[in-house]
Amino acid sequence: MALHPPRRRTLIAAVAGAVALVGSLGFGALPALAADPSDDATGDITTHGGATRNNGDMTQALRDSIVGGPAKNVILLIGDGMGDSEITVARNYAEGAAGRFAGIDALPLTGQYTTFSLNEDGTPDYASESASTASAWSTGTKTVDGRLSVDVNKKPQATLLEIAKANGLKTGDVSTAESQDATPGAQISHISKRGCYGPDKTSTDCASEALENGGLGSISEQLLNVRPDVVLGGGSASFTQKAKAGPWNNKTLFEQASARGYQLVSDAAGLNAVTRADADAPVLGLFTPGNFPTRWVGPAPVDLTAGGSLPAAAACTDNPARLASGLSLASLTDKAISLLDGDRGFFLQVEGASIDKRDHAADACGQIGETVDLDEAVQGALDFAKADGNTLVVVTADHAHTSQIVGEAIPGLNTHLLTSEGKEMIVAYGTSPAGGSQQHTGSQVRIAGYGPGAANVVGLTDQTDLFFTASSGWNRDLAALSQGATGSAPASVQPGAAFDVTVSGLAADWQATAVLASDPVDLGQTDVRAGVATYRVTAPTEPGDHTLTVTGAQTGTRVVVAFRVDAAAPVDPSPSPSASASAGAVAGSASGNGGDPLALTGGTVPTTLAALALVLVAVGGYLVLRRRHLHTIGS
Repeated sequence: MALHPPRRRTLIAAVAGAVALVGSLGFGALPALAADPSDDATGDITTHGGATRNNGDMTQALRDSIVGGPAKNVILLIGDGMGDSEITVARNYAEGAAGRFAGIDALPLTGQYTTFSLNEDGTPDYASESASTASAWSTGTKTVDGRLSVDVNKKPQATLLEIAKANGLKTGDVSTAESQDATPGAQISHISKRGCYGPDKTSTDCASEALENGGLGSISEQLLNVRPDVVLGGGSASFTQKAKAGPWNNKTLFEQASARGYQLVSDAAGLNAVTRADADAPVLGLFTPGNFPTRWVGPAPVDLTAGGSLPAAAACTDNPARLASGLSLASLTDKAISLLDGDRGFFLQVEGASIDKRDHAADACGQIGETVDLDEAVQGALDFAKADGNTLVVVTADHAHTSQIVGEAIPGLNTHLLTSEGKEMIVAYGTSPAGGSQQHTGSQVRIAGYGPGAANVVGLTDQTDLFFTASSGWNRDLAALSQGATGSAPASVQPGAAFDVTVSGLAADWQATAVLASDPVDLGQTDVRAGVATYRVTAPTEPGDHTLTVTGAQTGTRVVVAFRVDAAAPVDPSPSPSASASAGAVAGSASGNGGDPLALTGGTVPTTLAALALVLVAVGGYLVLRRRHLHTIGS
């Protein structure tokens, strides 16, 4: 196995790269690396000022970096387990002690945030884990370890991805872990145990939340329901399981996804062929059964608990199992951005997952390579942001971890590395014995930002602050976003004829159910796409006035649509614009459904079918539909 090519950089080269990035950023200069260019000319860190990173007084540069929000686009990049120590370990190895990551270290506004979670009794848990911490920034609400986007009482909390989607933004969720894992899963699910990936595990470990028991279903099933525009990662194994209830009972989740219009891709070539991603054709790329293989492998840690000595220092090597370059975190990030970018704006979360996973395993080269991967993804996000001019980029971690740089071997696990500078570095792990899983630590972690609203990360904040920073300018009242929904149907149809009923404006609902009042007949569940739900209805045979009630599954919003069954009705019931204007739809106000997890406000649904009210509401419904149709064409 060939050694990974050393990435030695002189200080001069590091300065040149940083200055080039500074000059190209749109929100003002970033700090240069040296206080005095003359001191830096030789790249000698032993000289006076030779190791400084600032270039003179930074007051104006920081002023220039502060731009008010809200941003049109939000890109949130998470290094799972990437505490300050993990960043320093990776920087020392890959860039040198005086080096600089071109992505992670380039964001101009930095701070620290606290990451504590909660115990069952509401008291603080000082050393948290990935599910509770991901839930904190996803929802703005602290929770108990192991739970995803529910509060301490297990009540679901709306996530950044859901709120962005309800506000008309496109959405994406990218990870090198399984797409159901804690960090990506916190954006698309609400569940009491983070391990309930698929229907099988959910039926046993999260039984009350399983579909067959009236719950929201497994994390994978909730992912399909939320319908982000782009999901890229691992975790295909859960999608071979079969649903146990609902419209797709006894179908695998892959079969279900295909039937619901998802573009399914499993390799780099398939992803490269995708040119669009939207509500009608979202992209689901699951490239491995589990987590992605890491970028680098290297020497195993040596346990010196009982004494002994370190082996010779060794470099990290390329992992032959690594996925194709088209599936690196950077390439997936770039592809997601290209598919999401548009007039409406977007929210994208990206996770470098195995910094944490390899830190647990005391695998120094694994965690270092994953940090380098994340840095390349950050570079791509910054390149887009500086060209776009209206994008907030935030880079942070979910919690700190255990790796430490030490000056000499210690009792416990030690890895002896040869860095890109040709120097020896010892990385030690001391929170679990050999063969165990290294623990998280409760330290605050770094958060850095660029673009509109990034000043809100400066200083000491809490993880929950990130929710409000990212969602600045969005309407967070989901029920209110669906409250103006309206329905449309033909004014009259022949007995037994098939016709379409369309409800638009269900912005914060991902599914809808419908009941025909006549018998009554339950027409089941359908996906809401870009706020629109369409039902193919068979008219009753009994002449007269009839209604169809469509209910948004997430907010409980109800829309009552009226139509007349008349033997003298046109043979073709398809509504034209003129027919739709006189269709007689009665739109009820949003009604908070006590059983629906994200219902926030509500009122009573009116059922009056007075002729004048029918016509007026129908005209209003048509105008809303027409405006939305034109907006969709324009975007």
